[in-house]
Amino acid sequence: MNARRLTATVLCSAAALAALGGCKTKGDIVVDEGVGITAVRSKCPAVGIPDYTGDVTLFRAPGDKTAPNIDMVAAMTDVRTQCNENAGDKVVAQVSFQVLGRRNDTGGARQVTLPYFVTVLQGGTAVLSKRVGTVTLNFADGQDRAQASGAASAYIDSAAATLPADIRERITRKRKAGDTDAALDPLADPQVKAAVARASFEVLVGFQLDDSQLAYNATR
Repeated sequence: MNARRLTATVLCSAAALAALGGCKTKGDIVVDEGVGITAVRSKCPAVGIPDYTGDVTLFRAPGDKTAPNIDMVAAMTDVRTQCNENAGDKVVAQVSFQVLGRRNDTGGARQVTLPYFVTVLQGGTAVLSKRVGTVTLNFADGQDRAQASGAASAYIDSAAATLPADIRERITRKRKAGDTDAALDPLADPQVKAAVARASFEVLVGFQLDDSQLAYNATR
């Protein structure tokens, strides 16, 4: 999968930090009473599914992408993460998810194995690692639905996910209402913005699709 396609819908995404709103939970940087910023930022990565990779459609006959030719569809859901940011020199994120499948032909028991990827992204654009695994759906005879669980681990350099002390001080320094820079957003400073981006990571998980499957998901 090309890095240019990794446009993700991420839970409390690091890319949203500059907006200073929305998710005000651990992992964000939030405004503190309008003057100054309180950092509650975690080293743990945001987790999400890139656009067009959260579902997959298999067809009976190749080249025919009409509805009557659909063999099976599957969707990735319930993506969760458990993160340990104090595991020595690494931040360890354990990602789990569910895959829900539905087939049209219910005759006979059937196994369908689907590949998925786990990618670590830094700064919203740089792909640091990518691993591919598989998850298997087991359809019982006469049943049109099946469910399977998937899991993967991602490792991030702890030092890289830590904001430099001078940048953190510039972000969190209290400003009095009368100060000349009281109304200035420190995250608008290019140096600060770049440092926050470098220290921001995402773990993206989705189905490993070929170009035709990606195109189908993007245009249907």
